[in-house]
Amino acid sequence: MQGSLFDHAPPDLYLFERQAWDQDCLLVAGVDEAGRGPLAGPVVAAAVVVHPDRPIAGVNDSKKLTHRQRELLFDTIMAQAVAVGVGSASPEVIDRINILQATRQAMLQAVEALSPVPQLLLIDGITTIDSRLPQQTIKQGDSRSASIAAASIIAKVTRDRLMQEYDQQWPAYGFAGHKGYGCAAHLAAIRNHGPCPIHRTTFRGVREYHPSGSKYFGGVIS
Repeated sequence: MQGSLFDHAPPDLYLFERQAWDQDCLLVAGVDEAGRGPLAGPVVAAAVVVHPDRPIAGVNDSKKLTHRQRELLFDTIMAQAVAVGVGSASPEVIDRINILQATRQAMLQAVEALSPVPQLLLIDGITTIDSRLPQQTIKQGDSRSASIAAASIIAKVTRDRLMQEYDQQWPAYGFAGHKGYGCAAHLAAIRNHGPCPIHRTTFRGVREYHPSGSKYFGGVIS
């Protein structure tokens, strides 16, 4: 996957991985999430173990890539990585335990789905997860670590595809376009139709239209 499409990848995205590989820690998993901020849909996490001898050209923070680049890299990562794991937390879980804890839960699911078991976790951000595996948190890790960047791509593409499916079930909200984020059109749809089953009822922009103790889906209170 060479060429101008991926010419802007960071020059040393494997620094953290190489530091571990040099210590004979070959199974390094990058962990990242997609969907902490939206008003609807799950938060999705991914964990990716990249191969020391098979660097993946073009890997970068998913937010810095185009839709086409992410889709191409998704397939490449799935084919070339040593292991890929995915986890998620539903809107109901997010509302029950809060978005931070739901994200940590989704990340743990992603890590536990890996085979073989990694020797080290590189986690985007500043918060560890409830795993006994050695962990290193990295601020802005999705733009500093190849394995975290790969995880960001898997998580983002997986979640985007889910939101496209939800768009077919609830077309009034435009999920395929904004992926659940609180843009003006989405907020207007919530005001006009009320929340649907995948909205996060504790989030501002949704909770105002979700009467306490009621099921308020698509403008119908039951």
